[in-house]
Amino acid sequence: MTRARAISTLSAPDHKLMKRVNRWRAPRWFRWWMLGATRAGDGWLWALVGLAVLFSSDAMRFRAVEAAGFAVCAGIVIFLKVKRVFCRLRPRDIEPHCWAHIVTKDKFSFPSGHSTTAFAVAVCLGSFYPEIRPALLFLAANIAVSRVIVGMHFLSDVLVGSGMGALLGYFAFRFAV
Repeated sequence: MTRARAISTLSAPDHKLMKRVNRWRAPRWFRWWMLGATRAGDGWLWALVGLAVLFSSDAMRFRAVEAAGFAVCAGIVIFLKVKRVFCRLRPRDIEPHCWAHIVTKDKFSFPSGHSTTAFAVAVCLGSFYPEIRPALLFLAANIAVSRVIVGMHFLSDVLVGSGMGALLGYFAFRFAV
């Protein structure tokens, strides 16, 4: 089997799902929710979470934010390098999306940087503060799903980015304690 055929075979389910999602006219409330979630993943949500942790009285707050920051920075370096290696076009660049028109800083989709960052923060801070872990993971999952729904990423982009972010968040936590 040739490399091109192997890639085509592996990406066929991604392309099938992308076509269905890009043509789906979701209810208005769902569109707002997904657009809000994808914008929350731009970084400001995690900055607010970090500030809330810093303003807490917990003795580990500085170490927790430092570890989460390290996980995010490592994730950014990794996903930017991987994007340049794979050069996978975004779904909306292959087939137009019917309702979401978002401008991005880069044109490559694999892996999802939003998902990487979201899960790096959620897993790291959730490991320091188990009582807020479910909320952090819920936010991260919403960001990841929104990237597929709005046509920015294939499902595999989000799964790899989420897994990579979760691993970075876990290792940053383990290193910090």
